[in-house]
Amino acid sequence: MATIRIDDTIRATKSHSDLPEIGGVFSIRAVSTDHRSRKTSDLENPSAEDEDSGLRRAGDFKKKQIFKGKYLLWLAYQSIGVIYGDIGTSPLYVYSSTFSEEPSYDDLLGVLSIIIWSLTIMVSLKYCVVILRADNDGEGGTFSTYSLLSRYANITKRDPREASLIKMERHLTDDLYKVNRSVRSGIESSKFARGLLKIIGVLAVSMVMSDGVLTPAQSVLGAVQGLEVVKPDISKSVVVGATCGILILLFLIQPLGTTKLAGGFAPVVIIWLGFNASFGIYNLVQFDHAVLKAFSPGYAFAFFVRNKTEAWKKLGGILLAFTGVEALFADLGAFSRKAIQLSWFCYAFPCLLLAYIGQAAYIAHNPSAYSNPFYNSVPPGMLYPSLVIAILAAVVASQAIITATFQLMAQVMKLSYFPQIKVVHTSRIFHGQLYVPIVNWLLMIGSVVASAVANNTTTLGNAYGVCVMFVTFFDTCMVSLAALIVWKRSPYLVFFPWLVIACMDGLYLSSSLEKVPDGAWFTLVLSAVLASILILWRFGKEQQWQAEAVDRFPTSHLVQRDNSDGSLHLTDTFGGETLSKIKGLGIFFDKAGETTPAVFTQFLAKLVAAPDVMVFFHLRPLETPSVAPDQRYSVSRLAIPNCYRLIVRHGYMDEVISPDLASLICDQVKGFIIKSSAPLPIREITFSPDENSGLSKDQVSSVSSDIDQEFKDRQDKAARDLKMLDDAFSQRVLYIIGKEQMKIRVEGGLFRKLVLRAFLWMRENTRTKIANLRVPTDRVIEVGFIKEV
Repeated sequence: MATIRIDDTIRATKSHSDLPEIGGVFSIRAVSTDHRSRKTSDLENPSAEDEDSGLRRAGDFKKKQIFKGKYLLWLAYQSIGVIYGDIGTSPLYVYSSTFSEEPSYDDLLGVLSIIIWSLTIMVSLKYCVVILRADNDGEGGTFSTYSLLSRYANITKRDPREASLIKMERHLTDDLYKVNRSVRSGIESSKFARGLLKIIGVLAVSMVMSDGVLTPAQSVLGAVQGLEVVKPDISKSVVVGATCGILILLFLIQPLGTTKLAGGFAPVVIIWLGFNASFGIYNLVQFDHAVLKAFSPGYAFAFFVRNKTEAWKKLGGILLAFTGVEALFADLGAFSRKAIQLSWFCYAFPCLLLAYIGQAAYIAHNPSAYSNPFYNSVPPGMLYPSLVIAILAAVVASQAIITATFQLMAQVMKLSYFPQIKVVHTSRIFHGQLYVPIVNWLLMIGSVVASAVANNTTTLGNAYGVCVMFVTFFDTCMVSLAALIVWKRSPYLVFFPWLVIACMDGLYLSSSLEKVPDGAWFTLVLSAVLASILILWRFGKEQQWQAEAVDRFPTSHLVQRDNSDGSLHLTDTFGGETLSKIKGLGIFFDKAGETTPAVFTQFLAKLVAAPDVMVFFHLRPLETPSVAPDQRYSVSRLAIPNCYRLIVRHGYMDEVISPDLASLICDQVKGFIIKSSAPLPIREITFSPDENSGLSKDQVSSVSSDIDQEFKDRQDKAARDLKMLDDAFSQRVLYIIGKEQMKIRVEGGLFRKLVLRAFLWMRENTRTKIANLRVPTDRVIEVGFIKEV
């Protein structure tokens, strides 16, 4: 559980005697929805409803960060160090992975043309221009697009406790084209369509995570194997041992945060891409500038016509030129769209084009150089500097997928597809930069094991690429739906581009599936296992929400006040018994922040007793570094006498640690009571009581008397409430916490029971413990209750 350090002092509210006197006649109607607008008689009314808890404020929703000037340039610089490590090191092996023998000149031009247009269409146009716009309040990745769709269409259930943090923005029916309306209503009404979208979103996340295990192993092992260029007799055990050591070091420095890591890695990637660009220009001028004609797509089409099936098979190697593009989208939350576009179009894209063109120019002159295109095409005297920078670039190449995995894990937790685990925000300025400790260590273990077992890049390369193409195809489909439902684009403007891009995705995907028997089955199986875990948790949460739905009701449905003697009793639904009094202040920990906490219902219904004063305490985390003291606390009065709700908002950089939580709560409730006794919000009417005003002096005097009496009643009630609170606090403080147990219903199929049993095991082993609250253990009461799922 998050914690908040409360160090601001309570400022006393001015009493009515300090307020300036205002002459004239005043309207007794409130000019706002402030809680003070309620009359004293309403507050004493046993049938009064709960006040609005203030849970839903416009400022609570996550806001997309917009960066300009130096911050934009700084983010663009950082993005080079993280995002382009993977796609930027592809010139090391694309040609060697594509050709198995010395290529002919025409085939070389054909492959170069495909590489040029793949980078242009798949990365520049598809991702950087279109898909990066499909962000969910600044977050990227396939699952974020699914979350975006769920805000504009009713396609998913939401955790009632989290629903108030999500801003729904459904378009009016008349604002959409007829086809767009049909698509939205068709998805909403079809259980199969909703389930398919859910599975696509989950599979995309699990496939990126599967690549997250292999990419560090592939890149670092490939870098260390580069030492064979200068020391051919280096042993396999030394290569694997050095690889595992570098991987462990790479994951150990992840807690430093994205900003520090990206700032340190960026110079390496910048120099690496600069080397590729300068070498490309050198080879282009020195050997064969005629390869520039590969910019004509005709050479790509001629390559397919000439080689047919063999050309299709070679796409499995060519697609390595843009592997890492899925991480580019997933890392959007850490850097922003404009920063990524700036760094791609202004630096990474031109450097990569020059790298592939320059290598093609050298291979055209020396066909055997295809086997190691980068090192063979290095200008004289630059081999050793190139080797050093290539190894460093390959080592940091995996940062893109590591950062993307952190981003995706935070997204799936928000929509309740995974248990809540610790997420660390590493920057006060850039809100989307995250670090997830447990995921980091699991990735480290997986990468080290993969390196040790595979011990060469060929085996790992066979398992690589299939998941990338699945994710890019899922992105194409998801963003096309977003264009129809969210962006309200014409269906004709969406369909034809989707058809072209989907055909390209399908062509690459079908070619990459050839790798399945040779090793790609591993990533597919791993992603299937991860997807099953995510869907299992989501299914269990939906069953839990359904079981808890009966507990969501206002407090007036649980407790009522007897008019005759002022005693409290349960409603007829809960037995109608009179509640006995427990001396002291009862603090009930409230997960939802609205309606009646389940722990409160269980406490009163089972013990048939209530503390003198009751407070529902709710912590509300916001996706902002810190919350201003004047916005941190929100107190409301409930229908039950002497019962309040306190909502504490906190940012991810706040520490919620209070040496005396009860004193903090008591001070906040006191401040609320004092504030509620102040005069009503009023509006001055400037006129004199004469024949033109419509009111006589007696009528003006009568209204003034009513206002004075109203104010006196409020002061009297506030005095009684303050005395009751002080007495309760001095007697004893009890912290009442609920512990909900789940029991599987007897009826139901065997498969359902097995799935729910696995869910309950995960739930029990990931629950937040009371020790995190740092409250006196001798004052804690844990109320256990059982729900059937």
